[in-house]
Amino acid sequence: MKLEVTKLDASTDGEIDLSDEIFALPVRRDLLARAVNWQLAKRRAGTHKVKSRGEIIGTTKKAFRQKGTGHARRGNMKTNIMRGGGVTHGPVVRDHGHELTKKVRKLALKTALSAKAASGQLRILDAAQTETHKTKALASALDKLGWSSALILDGSETADENFSRAVRNIPGVDLLPQEGANVYDILRRDTLVLTKDALTALEARLK
Repeated sequence: MKLEVTKLDASTDGEIDLSDEIFALPVRRDLLARAVNWQLAKRRAGTHKVKSRGEIIGTTKKAFRQKGTGHARRGNMKTNIMRGGGVTHGPVVRDHGHELTKKVRKLALKTALSAKAASGQLRILDAAQTETHKTKALASALDKLGWSSALILDGSETADENFSRAVRNIPGVDLLPQEGANVYDILRRDTLVLTKDALTALEARLK
């Protein structure tokens, strides 16, 4: 598979070959769903908590005598059916994360890249570099390219400071190092932009 290399000024800089092992796989929605659910589950704080009957502060004295009152028998006032009582089977502090094997995570990432390539939403950028840190100039360039909702993966060892400062003020556009490539961020933006360095690094890592 071949794809044009684009520059920020909207000109082209030849073509580049993409590995079919990574960018031409069949799109499996089940793998993508598993990877996204795994990522979002790890993000959950799990700090929701309610008090059970044993954690309520109150007396354990019997509320009233067993018989002769006309009311249902009652032990103490900390039961779940009383106002201010404990909650039965309520949420507790816990970790919502679950396991997903490395093999499945790797295949899901390759599937996400293939999905973007198949839908025509994959772009190759010559380099993520700008001469100025001003957001206006970069925003204008990205608007000209039609990248209003984009994830840019940069593979250079030292990110360009001007580009990083300019892009972080543009809503809908994210910048990540290629090591941080993940299924959720790839799918949540319309366009996936890979620099040539990022493409080389991803192909070396995922083969």
